[in-house]
Amino acid sequence: MTTTQAPASGSRAPRRDAAENRVALLEAARLALRSDPDASLETIAAAAGLTRRSVYGHFATRDELVNAVVVAGAERVASSITAVQGDDPLTTIALIGDVLWAQVDHVRIMAPLAVRGPLRAVTAAALEPVRTLLLRTVEAGVADGSIRPDIDAGVLARLVESTAVGVLEEATRSGLSTSAGRRLVMLATLGAVGLSWQDATAVADRADTGHADTHRHTTGTGTNEESSHAR
Repeated sequence: MTTTQAPASGSRAPRRDAAENRVALLEAARLALRSDPDASLETIAAAAGLTRRSVYGHFATRDELVNAVVVAGAERVASSITAVQGDDPLTTIALIGDVLWAQVDHVRIMAPLAVRGPLRAVTAAALEPVRTLLLRTVEAGVADGSIRPDIDAGVLARLVESTAVGVLEEATRSGLSTSAGRRLVMLATLGAVGLSWQDATAVADRADTGHADTHRHTTGTGTNEESSHAR
């Protein structure tokens, strides 16, 4: 009679599969690059619970890993922003600023890295849908008279983008709360297209109302969102 012995238990913890290792590596890289754009491969690997050698099973070089993190962040930002639909051009611009705040961690990673060598082209390609939406929104605002017509629409769209990124960086560095940070981003981007602080405040108020209504409709409460972005 043949008996089958049960495998020994407790001798070794199960190994994570390749997919889990890759996810852990990308997340560790995102967190490390957020605080230090020059974080070493050893630092990132250690944070993921991996060795430097094992990293090479997923990415041939550090640049390739960083590239993957930046592209993933840019695609997430682009996906979120291209879903924005405001009632008018100004509200749309305010809501774009709001979404950028929600994706602030990804933006903070992209901002310093996107100007370095090949990453600039990669990030630009991933963000092209955002820039197209922003340009069309500015053009619509110029056409209906809500946005200043004395500056080229393309220039204004780029100013809105650079203003948003700059304010995001300052807001996080200053430790602003979620509500204060997103409000500042909206006001600054509206100021970039020519609104006075009074008019920008009125538009931001409208955007706040739309944001709250949309969030209540999709989740039933604003508590989860506020807690997920609290700092």
